[in-house]
This record gives sequence, structure tokens and C-alpha cells, in this order.
Amino acid sequence: MNERSEPAALPLSGLRVLDLTNVLAGPFCTYLLSLTGAEVVKIEQPGRGDLARRLGADPESAARGMGASFVAVNAGKQSVTLDLKHPQGKEAFRRFVGTADAVVENFRPGVMDRLGLGWGVLSEWRPSLVYCAISGFGADGPMAGRPAYDQIVQGISGVMSVTGDAQSAPLRVGYPVSDTTGGLTAAFAVVSALFGARATGQGRYLDVSMLEATLASMGWVVSNHLNAGVDPVPMGNDNFTAAPSGTFRTGDGLLNIAANEDRQYAALCGLIGREDLVTDPRFAARQARKVNRAALTEAVEAALAARGAAEWEALLVAAGVPAGRVLSVPEVMQQPQLRERGFVTEFQAPDGVQRVTRAGFRFGDANPAPQAPAPQLSADTDRWLAQLGYDAAEIARLRQDGVV
Repeated sequence: MNERSEPAALPLSGLRVLDLTNVLAGPFCTYLLSLTGAEVVKIEQPGRGDLARRLGADPESAARGMGASFVAVNAGKQSVTLDLKHPQGKEAFRRFVGTADAVVENFRPGVMDRLGLGWGVLSEWRPSLVYCAISGFGADGPMAGRPAYDQIVQGISGVMSVTGDAQSAPLRVGYPVSDTTGGLTAAFAVVSALFGARATGQGRYLDVSMLEATLASMGWVVSNHLNAGVDPVPMGNDNFTAAPSGTFRTGDGLLNIAANEDRQYAALCGLIGREDLVTDPRFAARQARKVNRAALTEAVEAALAARGAAEWEALLVAAGVPAGRVLSVPEVMQQPQLRERGFVTEFQAPDGVQRVTRAGFRFGDANPAPQAPAPQLSADTDRWLAQLGYDAAEIARLRQDGVV
């Protein structure tokens, strides 16, 4: 069941965000803002739009400018095309900024300043404006001007160095984790600054670094290096904080088990018929289990071979031992848990069916799901130009000149 809430019920209702971003980190940030009630207007390049419009596994949708990658994080937004290099495009954007609460962009540092549309200029036009700049490495420092894609940041941040095992590392995480973390960080920063702007009337400049956002999310790993003098190493599917905690082979399929506490370990040993492992000197203490992880895993997997992952999952969960099968994306998307919580919203859009996910939370009185499908390129341009004071003849000239 897909619950729907009216935008007025959501916390950011009444706030307008101008989204100048492309691909993922920025669009994911503004998607989250849209889900929580903000009116998000994408400002896109005429004729091309967001690069993600041409990305995704379905080549036909990508050719139509509605690629699966674009649909994933742009539902509920509006699309206006403006050439920000053209004087008339700059003027239209200036009018837009006069109505906005926030601007989010992910150009390389300095691009907006060279266009004459940086924070210094926009904050004069709109003192209460929150301006969020997302980049790979931040607005200053020796790496500031470098282009950054998710995989570049994954490598530089150390994420790849701890992903995989001794044979396979360094390994890229299987989804754009640095882009996504950067978007989450930016959304948090924007909401925080909007809260302050409502109270004081003063906006803020936000400098979001994907590298720093990624490192901040690696808190335990980084802290082990900074505070314990232990350099992290790739451990594959093992949890470096405890044992037995990781991925285990069963009689049929893989099972994640996190018996991180003594009582959970004892319950696990009882269920698999190996109570002797509780008192075995190699495994009796938490630290000893970590030191002797390989021998413990061998013993546990030998016992788990008696049943399949699904059966063990049910038994372990019932006994209070955290456990879960290793599922594929198609498998998890079919789980009743997600269906009953309305995690996916389906739209009949002009170009076909769009299925999009909401954020990873719900409000007690509302499900912050997207209210409309991802927009066609420039779908809202004429309407917005009219709202900004342009008459039909002016709009026609702007279109003829390639400004929109």
C-alpha cells in the first residue's frame, strides 16, 4: 500500500529550492528535500538537462531523456531550462532567486563565481538564501579544482582499501556510496541552515565535500586509526568488531549472523548443537573469539550445513540472534516488509511507468513519498517564466534565442 500525504503536512512545505545539480550527489540531496515538503525546481541546460537523463540500464528511456538513473532521484521535482551563460538567462535566474529559500549546485568550485552567480552575488539579491555547493573535495585546498566522480572519491577516501578481502581488495562498493553520502550530508546541512534562516533571516554558504562526507561516515574505521593506532585492513564479509559476526555458508545459501554479545553467542551455539564452543578456551571470551575467528567460523559453518539459510534465519531470529539471508535487489524488493510500508511509489508518467523509492524514514502522521513523477526536460519552463513576470512574446523570444 502506498500512503500519500499532502505537501502541506510536511516540515519543509512552503520552502522553494532551486536545484542546479547533476547526476547523483546533488539530485539526491534535493530529492530528500522534496520528499520532506520543499518545492524543488531543477534549473537545467536547454536541450540537454541533467546528464543522468541519459543514464540507466534501459537504453530506450535514456534516449528519451528519462533514464532510470534520473528517475531514481528526481520524482516530485519541476524542470525549467535556462542558459546561465546568456545575459537573459542570468536575469531570469536572478528573478528566480528572489523567490527561493535555497540554491543547491554541484559544479566545480569557482564555476558559479565565473558566471557571476556565486554566493557573494546571490546573497546580496536574497540575504536569507541558503547556498549549498557540493564538490568532490571542498571549495579550497590543493585538490579543490579536481573533477570528482564517485569512484575517484571511493578510492581516495580509503573506502576501496577496506572493501573486499585480502585477495580482492581494494574493491569498489557496489553502488555510488560517496555520491549518496555526499547527498545525505548536503541535505542535512541545508535543512540545518534553513532552520537558522527562518529564525534569523540570514542565509548561509554551505561547502560540502564528498571526500569529507565519506570519511565522516567511516567513523569507526577512521577512529581505529586516529585513536587506537590500528590501521584498517580489508576483512571481506567479516565484522571487524566481533566474532562470530559476518557472512556464513549454510546448507543452502548465505546467511549473515551478528552474534556480537555473549548471550547471542551462547544462543547461537545452542541452536547449532555446539554448546561446547561456549566454554572452549579459544572462544570463551569476546577478544579470544576475534583472535580465533577462522577456527570459529569453520566450526559454525560445519553445523550450519545441516539446514538452509532461510530455515536458520527463522530459528536464529526467534532465539534473539540477529540474522538475515543475503538477498539480491530483486529479492528484497519483493519482501512484504517493504510493500506494507509503502517504500515504492508507482506513477503513470507521460513516458511510461515510473517506480521510485522514498527516503529511509516515515513520519508518524505521514509517509514522505514523492507527489509526482520525475519531470520531462523543460516541462515547467513557460509556466515559471510567466510567474516571474515574462509575457508570451518575451517567452517566445527567449526560446528563439536558445535561452530556454
